[in-house]
Amino acid sequence: MTSTIYSLKQVKPSRILVIQLRHHGDILLITPVISVLKQHYPQSEIDILLYEESRDILLANPEIAQIHGIDRRWKKQGKGQQLRHESALLRTLRQRHYDIVINLADQWRSAIITAFTGASVRIGFDFPKRQNALWRWCHTNLVPTDDHAQKHIVEKNLSALATLGLSTNNISTTMSYTPEDWQACQRLLPEEVLQNFIVIQPTSRWFFKCWREENMSQVANALSLTGKHIIFTSGPDKKELEMIDKILSSCTSSHITSLAGKLTLRQLAALIDHAQLFIGVDSVPMHMAAALKTPLVALFGPSKLVLWRPWQAEGEVLWAGDYGPLPDPDDIDTNTQERYLDSIPVDHVIAAAKRLLP
Repeated sequence: MTSTIYSLKQVKPSRILVIQLRHHGDILLITPVISVLKQHYPQSEIDILLYEESRDILLANPEIAQIHGIDRRWKKQGKGQQLRHESALLRTLRQRHYDIVINLADQWRSAIITAFTGASVRIGFDFPKRQNALWRWCHTNLVPTDDHAQKHIVEKNLSALATLGLSTNNISTTMSYTPEDWQACQRLLPEEVLQNFIVIQPTSRWFFKCWREENMSQVANALSLTGKHIIFTSGPDKKELEMIDKILSSCTSSHITSLAGKLTLRQLAALIDHAQLFIGVDSVPMHMAAALKTPLVALFGPSKLVLWRPWQAEGEVLWAGDYGPLPDPDDIDTNTQERYLDSIPVDHVIAAAKRLLP
């Protein structure tokens, strides 16, 4: 398909829809796309279509007009009920009369929805696995993906805007929260803690991305000796909470506490924003810290570093591949019990943290 470069004079959209159907971190990393669109089309309403569980990531973002969600729990309600939900969503999107739809996802579902909106400009990626007539029919413009393996996810997303001729230089990610989110954190912790604390998020939905519990305990113990309060956080999943309990069992300082499983994503963002330092593994809180410009120490294992490193982060990234061999990321069994970060020395993490602390 031949791409057309639309000048700003040619396209004056009233409404734009951006589609991304993936996980929390992926959703946070589309915020530069939203910001660029709002800069160039300040009068446009920008909507988002995502999986419902990721709504909290963008709910407080002032650049977004409406968020539409696909709830993966619809399947559990039976075929008939799922069809009713899907049909209602399609009607809602169609009635929004979008001028531009930008499909950042690679699913057939997202492509069919893109086509169904009826938008005159429907941009997608020319994924190798989707090079066929139906995918081309769903989009008016396809963006090449030849260099995607060498680009950060943010850069890949922004490349979709080349069709519109928009400048995409020096755009940061955005994580927004409300005053009420910070107030919720304040109700959970004493004032003396909130004036001088470090957030450590040692968990991920995939445990092969995690460091050993005893290593995190050593880091927390060492940093608490600097006079900082340490706050551990995690998601509400049972395995994550068990990991936090194991870490705490080896912590010796009274300046260490846990808010594991107690915060929403936006409350977590508020906590990270007020922290002096964030320490964590390759997961969405790490991307939040980078977006919020909180100094961070990020621990990476066999993830594709070029794609997933914290975007424009203030801090240090410690990659296990610099300390020992790692398997190819494409060969990883995501259910493995292996901890690929183990080669990262504890003293290197402590030293990096101390370099960043005020």
